[in-house]
Amino acid sequence: MLWLIRLLILALIIYLFYRSLKYIIDPKRKLELAQEQKRFYFLDDQENVRKNFYVTYKGVLFEGEKYLGTTEDSFEVVSIFVWVNNVSSLKGLGCEDFHYVQNEIKERYPKAKIDWKSPINELMRKSDI
Repeated sequence: MLWLIRLLILALIIYLFYRSLKYIIDPKRKLELAQEQKRFYFLDDQENVRKNFYVTYKGVLFEGEKYLGTTEDSFEVVSIFVWVNNVSSLKGLGCEDFHYVQNEIKERYPKAKIDWKSPINELMRKSDI
């Protein structure tokens, strides 16, 4: 009976260690932490085109949707739509901030055309004129 209790305690310790390790290395937790600390973080599964990517920059969480298409010699991500769910979090950001995020996306998807959804789109158009 005593060995059974020891085995259960050992199993509980291993399980708790596994869960805490899994929590520490969870990418979504890292994204949330970077957003709270107002740091840049890019969360993406580049192998899966169907999954959206997330970018946090200066406390703002951007979401991007990827579309696969053909280039001259292969299938690549050719179009990306980027938006923010909480428009009020954009307060204080300028065109240079959006250009920075756009350049970071371009590093990962160089053949993609990046389109911003409203209201960022209007600001980017004004800066290009």
